[in-house]
Amino acid sequence: MALIDEPINEVHKSVKTDLYRHHDYYAIDDLLTDEHKIIRESVQSWVKQEVSPIIEDYAQRAEFPTQIIKGLGEIGAFGPFIPEEYGGSGLDQVSYGIIMQELERGDSGIRSTASVQGSLVMFPIYTFGSEAQKRKYLPKLATGEMMGCFGLTEPNHGSNPSGMETYFKDDGDHVLLNGAKMWISNAPFADIAVVWAKNPEGKIQGLIVERGMEGFTTPTTHGKWSLRASATGELVFDNVRVPKENILPGVASLRGPLTCLSSARYGISWGAIGAAMDCYDSALRYSKERIQFDKPIGGFQLTQKKLAEMITEITKAQLLAWRLGNLKEQGKATSAQISMAKRNNVQMALEIARESRQIHGGMGITGEYPIMRHMMNLESVITYEGTHDIHLLITGLDVTGLAAFK
Repeated sequence: MALIDEPINEVHKSVKTDLYRHHDYYAIDDLLTDEHKIIRESVQSWVKQEVSPIIEDYAQRAEFPTQIIKGLGEIGAFGPFIPEEYGGSGLDQVSYGIIMQELERGDSGIRSTASVQGSLVMFPIYTFGSEAQKRKYLPKLATGEMMGCFGLTEPNHGSNPSGMETYFKDDGDHVLLNGAKMWISNAPFADIAVVWAKNPEGKIQGLIVERGMEGFTTPTTHGKWSLRASATGELVFDNVRVPKENILPGVASLRGPLTCLSSARYGISWGAIGAAMDCYDSALRYSKERIQFDKPIGGFQLTQKKLAEMITEITKAQLLAWRLGNLKEQGKATSAQISMAKRNNVQMALEIARESRQIHGGMGITGEYPIMRHMMNLESVITYEGTHDIHLLITGLDVTGLAAFK
């Protein structure tokens, strides 16, 4: 193990090689463009070089590797669908999904950082912000020079964001913001926060709150067993004076944050496939190398059953995500369709992580393999941005027209 003050990125590059290879059982690559495949190979190569060699150490130490932020910006992981005039890459939705898949193959926390930056910070500024806000923030967010977070969830309001208690009131050229948000990815180091609060009329509106504004603090959340290589914290607002020009003018309803969440959930539906493929890839390789009863354990029926079911479920998830990506690019994807993909694919990944752990036996609980880290991470992914059960009920509402959660 490297000492904490050693340059850990350099220490481990030479001793831990990422042997992962992409799995495509149904020749889904034939449905992708050459650009899609180039993007996947580029991000996959970056993850192998910059994330895989260090991620186990950072997860063990419960730290986010801030040195990779610049690289994430360089590979276009921050808001790749944002137009080039605002610093983005102008890529399509399938490209965005592929990037999220490859990042989460490395670690869910790394994908979360990029997903928050793109879908929950850049997307609302681009979609609901003023031209001045777009010009001021988006180019710096695209490069990682500026990092952001998204404030919606509160201590008393998770699945029911409409009950939020955070509010702001008029104070001349400014507004006074009060309240608190929790479980906020990127909060400990974010330069800005896109915060959703109730305006004086009681409608939900977004504000851009900048670090350094008096009364704005971001306490770090400690003691997590999941997403340990992701920075999580709270947002606390105590009479924070926010200039009125920082209010997002384009929406004043719950539609604002829910639209952002649809974009992020879409990215998760791809990202979870990456985690599942990493677990499957490791289990498949281990099953061919581990000898018991004089032959590789991959030669036993029960192991083959696990592996065959894994690749079947991965393939189904790949097709679901690809089709959803095309619908989203055409502007036809519904929030309910996105909920179905997020719920299905995360559950699939979690089950594959658990079965992969079985194949690895006792070695599966060690940091020598990525399985337990993925499994613990996915326990958060299955809950955040809409819990597993709420997404199920969204599908139920969509097919019956009857709301079970109101």
